[in-house]
Amino acid sequence: SGKLIWVDSVAFVSDIPGKNNDDREMWGGGITTTALIELVEQAQNEILIQSPYLVTSDLSLGLFKNAGMRGVKIKILTNSFASTDNIDAFSGYQRNRKRILDTGALIFEYKPDAQIRKEIMYNDLQAELDYSPIFAIHAKSMVIDSKITVIGTFNLDPRSANLNTECVSIIYSHEIAENVRSLMEKELQPENSWEVTKSFNPDSEVGIFKRFKTYIRRIIPISIL
Repeated sequence: SGKLIWVDSVAFVSDIPGKNNDDREMWGGGITTTALIELVEQAQNEILIQSPYLVTSDLSLGLFKNAGMRGVKIKILTNSFASTDNIDAFSGYQRNRKRILDTGALIFEYKPDAQIRKEIMYNDLQAELDYSPIFAIHAKSMVIDSKITVIGTFNLDPRSANLNTECVSIIYSHEIAENVRSLMEKELQPENSWEVTKSFNPDSEVGIFKRFKTYIRRIIPISIL
């Protein structure tokens, strides 16, 4: 921490406030959406993504699939059922989880008791609490080919893509990218996250009441989550 790193270039991209506030509100896209699509399409080797909410559309699934066909390895870290603070968004992700895996992308779900929290919460601070807090990710980050880093407000969901006013910083620096990538890879380790497969997910880690609340959310169309 406290280290100053000179970078090659930085681009700040922001949507126009009130984007798509007409009848295109859930499909009109935006400036940040276009910028991120272009970065994914230009990737050659690897894309690492962190997003607290992962509600995919046909467009994002197509981007993942096309990247995989180019030989690009995609790893995505999102919240698990046990760590999420938004069961509406999780229900949308849950419905499309298999389709994401079908693109060849790897999915990791954050554990609510991730061991990395010991580096954040010191023992004396933990001792002051009479409970163990749930840890969740809220970072919206992406590292492309270990040379481009994206950090901003953009969640990987239709609301960020089409409705919310979002902004991102695109940093062109191998050193920054490697630093962020190493932190992201650390959070993918088994002590911090579950790797999801077509035959395994950690949804059973939550109680029946939360499962029921999420089940009834299935009446909400994915396109508006």
